[in-house]
Amino acid sequence: MAPDLRLGGHPAATALHLDGHTVTYGDLGALVADRSAARSAEPADAVLDLTGRPVTEVLVEVFAAAAARCRIRLADPAAPAPAAAGPPDETHGGPGDAADPHWLTVVTSGSSGSPRAVRRSVGSWTASFAALSTLIGFSGADRVLLTGPLHATLHLFAAVHALAGGGEVTDAPERATIAHAVPAVLGDLVSDPRTSGLRTVVVAGAAVDPDLIDAAAHRGLSTVEYYGAAELSFVSAGVRRPGGSPGLRPFPGVTVDVRDGEIWVRSPYLSSGYPTGVTGPFRQDDAGFATVGDRGVLTADGHLLVRGRGSSAITVGGATVLAEDVEAALVPLVTRARRSVAGRPAHAATVAVVGAPVPRLAAVVVAVIADDDGPLDVAALRAAARRSLTGASLPRRWLAADRLPRTPGGKLARGALQDAVRRYLAGRPPAPGDPRLRPLS
Repeated sequence: MAPDLRLGGHPAATALHLDGHTVTYGDLGALVADRSAARSAEPADAVLDLTGRPVTEVLVEVFAAAAARCRIRLADPAAPAPAAAGPPDETHGGPGDAADPHWLTVVTSGSSGSPRAVRRSVGSWTASFAALSTLIGFSGADRVLLTGPLHATLHLFAAVHALAGGGEVTDAPERATIAHAVPAVLGDLVSDPRTSGLRTVVVAGAAVDPDLIDAAAHRGLSTVEYYGAAELSFVSAGVRRPGGSPGLRPFPGVTVDVRDGEIWVRSPYLSSGYPTGVTGPFRQDDAGFATVGDRGVLTADGHLLVRGRGSSAITVGGATVLAEDVEAALVPLVTRARRSVAGRPAHAATVAVVGAPVPRLAAVVVAVIADDDGPLDVAALRAAARRSLTGASLPRRWLAADRLPRTPGGKLARGALQDAVRRYLAGRPPAPGDPRLRPLS
């Protein structure tokens, strides 16, 4: 029997509060029923493209497609199209199930620089709803804040989970009790006086700076972090506390196997892979374990430490350097260097590391510091970096940027930054949208 995805609220309860307008569950359910009936009359392989549609319309179509066993597609309207896909019913790299067919094709944010289409069944999402609700303390009385566009799966999943559980989805910070966000937005939520009713922030998409966890705890906020990927969904999760380990335990229902430093997982939450003709890092073995090439360590007590995304590895000489490791070391150094000059702290969003090609070494590490947080003591920063980082991990080039490019979902657009850095270091003109770069001095 195919899994169900249904609205979970009382007809009179508020389902959506967006742009000051309220939609009840009764009204939303009527819209879903109408669209489900219309879509049921369409050919079985019809795919409705929701790219660029308003939030309410997207959510109606998501639930309608699930009810009608139809297909939908969602992408960033500003992003380049991914590689051409084959026929709608062809998929490779994932489990596929005739009883739970492909329902959603979402085009990833492309933080590595290559957007790609990923297919999902209804069950690959709904199977995780109960475990997530328990982890974050969600109930139908909660009001969940949208902090980004629905073409980013972090935000689409948050909205769908909330509506299936009878909660309210809102874009008004003053109404919210729970928010799902990337780490850069966590800092905004902590400092926003309108979020006094916020209880829990669910964070994903990148490593969370310990200073942000401290700040959230000082505000009385619970920070729940999870690690995953568009192709894998939830892998590990946990409540982050000041001074606690950065490791997260496998999400309920997930088995983690680290093979030669590469994270492999088996769970009911895996995607159905890519449409035929689309390539990407998702691989799956005969035992049902899958990977996207991310690196990590599984500790003796069962915590997963994510060391870096597979696409962030930099080859320096014969050594492999993970950008996230260097960023984690630099963030507190930048914090101190800024504080010594301006008394203002830095957070993870202001520091990024990429590789730049050089003869003989293959690449060197380049540190890029966003200068929108004010001046810093560059000499002190470089000296501290030499004490903390050695060999291949020590940045050989230091650049300042007017901003760090981001995906629409708020993640660091590492691929775009790396391309901009390489153009700058090669003396080529910047491309449209490149950050303004200069030597850090």
